[in-house]
This record gives sequence, C-alpha cells and structure tokens, in this order.
Amino acid sequence: MTEHHDVLIVGAGQAGLSLSWHLVQRGIDHVLLERDEIGHEWRDGRWDAFTLVTPNFQCRLPGFSYTGEFGGQDPDGFMPRDDVHRFVTSYAAGFGPPVREHVEVTRLTREDDGLFHVASSAGEFTARQVVVATGGYHLPVVPAAAERVPEEIAQLHSSLYRGSPELPDGAVLVVGSGQSGAQIAEDLHLAGRTVHLAVGNAPRCARTYRGRDCIAWLEDMGVYDVSATEVPGGAAAQEKTNHYMTGRDGGRDIDLRTFALEGMRLHGRLEDVRDGVVTFAPTLGGALDHADAVAESIKDSIDRWIAARGIEAPEQARYVPVWHPEQEVTVLDLAASGVTSIVWSVGYRADYRWIELGVFDGRGRPRQTRGVTGTEGLFFLGLPWMHTWGSGRFAGVARDAEFLADRVQELSPARHLVAVR
Repeated sequence: MTEHHDVLIVGAGQAGLSLSWHLVQRGIDHVLLERDEIGHEWRDGRWDAFTLVTPNFQCRLPGFSYTGEFGGQDPDGFMPRDDVHRFVTSYAAGFGPPVREHVEVTRLTREDDGLFHVASSAGEFTARQVVVATGGYHLPVVPAAAERVPEEIAQLHSSLYRGSPELPDGAVLVVGSGQSGAQIAEDLHLAGRTVHLAVGNAPRCARTYRGRDCIAWLEDMGVYDVSATEVPGGAAAQEKTNHYMTGRDGGRDIDLRTFALEGMRLHGRLEDVRDGVVTFAPTLGGALDHADAVAESIKDSIDRWIAARGIEAPEQARYVPVWHPEQEVTVLDLAASGVTSIVWSVGYRADYRWIELGVFDGRGRPRQTRGVTGTEGLFFLGLPWMHTWGSGRFAGVARDAEFLADRVQELSPARHLVAVR
C-alpha cells in the first residue's frame, strides 16, 4: 500500500531535522526518509582527526544550541568529528522527529492526481509537498588522470580518508588545497609523512585577528547574511572554494608556506599523469600569493569595521610570507619520489537523477530562490549558497529552515493548527 503524508522530507541531516522541528511545533504531518542514519555524514564522511572549521558558538539549530540544550562548555572551540555527530543526534533525540532510517529514495515524480509520488526501498509514498534536504555534495569527483595512475599506487577520494595509518607506508600526494585537502595534507604532515600537495586556487583565512576569531568578526559584520543575489561577483563568487583554515588543537592558521619550510613539497595545479609521472602547471607561486591576498583583504575589512564603530581591539602585525618557491617543481616521478598513495580532494558533484521534474538548470543544479522552486510544493534545503554564504553553516541552515517552514505551512491543510508546545 502507498503511504501518504502532507510533507515528505528526503534526508535527516541537520537541514532536514531543522525543518522537521518547525513542522512538529506547528502540528504539520510529515515524515523524513533517511538513506543511512541520522547525521551519519558527520560520522562516516570525515577523517579521524577532523574538527569543525567554524567555532562551536555557530552551532545553532531551531530550539537547540551548543551552549544551551547541548551543554557545550567551549563556545570558541571546534568540535571534533564524533562530538559533531553527537550534537546532531542529540538534537533529534530532543524532539523526536518522524524519521525512517535506512530508506533510500530512488524516484520522485508528480502525477496527474497532483501529488508527489516517491519510490523508495521501503515502498511507495505520496505527499502534497516534498523537501529535498540531501545537501549538494553527493558524488565524489575524481579526475580522468586517476585512470592513468600505476595500479600499485593506492588511490582514494578525500571522503574515504581516515588517517595516515590506513595508507601504505611511503610518501603521499594530496591533490587539491581546499578545506579538506589542506587539512588532510596537514594531518599527514603532522603524522610524519612526506607529503606532496598539488595546490589549487583556494583562498585562505587567518584563524584569529585583533583578539578574536575571524569568523566571529565576519558574523558580526553580517557577511554570512548577504544573499546570493547581492554578493559581489554574483554567481561566479558562489562557485568559489571555501577558505582553508583549521580548528585542530584549538584552532590555527593553515600556512602552506610554513609547511614547505618544514618539508612539505608544494606543486602547482595537477595537469596530467603519464607513465608514472605527474605533471603540474607552474601556478604555485601565484596560488600562494592569491591565498595570502584574500586573507589580508579579510583583515582589511575587519579593520574598517573596527574603525567605523570605534571598537577597542588590540593591534596586530600583518602576515609576512615565510617562504617562496625559488623554482617550481612541475614534474614528479611517483616511484622515484617514494609516493605510494594519492588522496584526491577535488570536490563533489550533485546527483539529482532520481528527481524527474524540470527544476534544474543546464548544469544539473536546482533552480530555486531561498529553496523555493517553480514547481509548487517542491523545495530544497541545505544547499551551499542556497540563500546566503551562511546557508552552508548550522546557523544559516536554521534560518533557511524557518523560512521554508512558513512556505510549507502556507500550502498545508494543517495550517490552521496552533503550534504544539
């Protein structure tokens, strides 16, 4: 038999749970279908030494916060992987969302009866409204060059990396210097591995400046509240890689130049792999300069904020580069260099092939405004840059969820119900 609900939410991570909290409060019938378990990506998709990059005080979900209901004692710290998983599962335990775990959704259509029809591993569902809360990172990207890597070299995507002990002895090539790539390279470097890092165009940000975490300054400045339609650079800015920094050991900068002084081998963008030899573009110097320039521009904006408001904050000397590549190494013989494994950290791509509705652009991305699509009753939640830069953070997800809850309620037969307290 087909099971019917007013609202069906696909995904029970922090996004789906945040919306569910609002629907529970409003007495709106709904169900969440989760392919794995609640919040599993925080447990299964991160390496052993992973920590949040954003401070704990930003961990705010509807009706639940790090220092409040969770009982956290280090708001300016950075939760490690297992604590983040516990944060999300504790949130769910606190209000009892109607989650069906281990249910994979395989097809979404809208039929002549006006209802959405959902095929899943647990059978058929229908719903008046559907919210896709599966995030935007579904399929790990591995470049075609990986097919030409010698078979004796271990290869894995960053999503499968757990730590140095699980890799074969020897040097490691990490490809990509975004948040994951830079932190994985650091993890291997701290473990005593010889690390080769193919550096991309990711920007960086200082961990602290003038007495506070830079993210705390940026939150006060409203940077995470700027809508996607207002951000300088438009859609191109939204495609940029996030700034790299780390929350490890209480939080610090990631300075690739310092790593180079300590023995990490830095290269430019990976171009190809042929006959056991990797070639890199001569882009390293420019990439390092760009990352530093972005970090310093963020400090400039903080300085202006402080000056305009007369805030008392200690002065801080600016960063001075500690290393420059005298000559870029653009060729790496894997065998001769002792490289026994490669970690590909070049991102993900979205996969919405199970949604058979015309709500996607030519690149397969949902056409939506604040999660609302052109198909009435179909919404998205938890996408990076869905509404603001903050949409990819706990607090931003919470705000987006409240907005969508209002839209859902407008279309729900249960909209006349008073909130459940």
